[in-house]
Amino acid sequence: MTWTNDVQSVGELAQRVPANHERFLLGIAGPPGAGKSTLAQRLRVALISAGRPAAVAPMDGYHLRNQVLLARNALARKGEPDTFDAAGFVADLRLLRETPVGSPVSWPLFDRAIDEPTEGGVIVRDERIVIVEGNYLLLTDAEAPGWAEVRGLLDACWYLDAPRPVLTERLLHRHTAGGRTPEQASHKVAGSDLRNADLIAASRHRADLVLTASGRDYRVN
Repeated sequence: MTWTNDVQSVGELAQRVPANHERFLLGIAGPPGAGKSTLAQRLRVALISAGRPAAVAPMDGYHLRNQVLLARNALARKGEPDTFDAAGFVADLRLLRETPVGSPVSWPLFDRAIDEPTEGGVIVRDERIVIVEGNYLLLTDAEAPGWAEVRGLLDACWYLDAPRPVLTERLLHRHTAGGRTPEQASHKVAGSDLRNADLIAASRHRADLVLTASGRDYRVN
């Protein structure tokens, strides 16, 4: 099949996921606010509709708890690479790789309502495709210590991009919806989120595929 840079539907993107693996781990990386969670869930639905069981395993469940961040004076920087349990994330990715299909693997989620991770939010068992989405899947240890092993545990990794104004608007809305004042949200976006976006953008060239949302579909860059 010949692929072009034209806008492609999620169903067409699902066809890019190989079918002949015991378990295929597909990463979706990109800056905060790019729409990674939305793409991952839509891709999961498209794969299931095609008769290919799939699960989503987000990186967000590996946020360090607020109590830990407070003790480290890092709560204001929540979302930056060192505010995650990178070692736990790597260990669980390896477990996904090594556990036979049919045996359960527990995966944490992040509950925005309480701003904390929740254990066992997803149980991966029979799914042969696992979509792992998160910001820092393509980083090296030089960029952020602890993350370099992630890329080698993924069979493929896509990068989802978005224009800076779109990221800013979405992140401001996310933070105000989470209870911050507009001033606090602006400070968080400018002082942390967009710096993270710049760090993540430097890893873009390591992706197997770079996408940009185009309406309900995606343009391959």
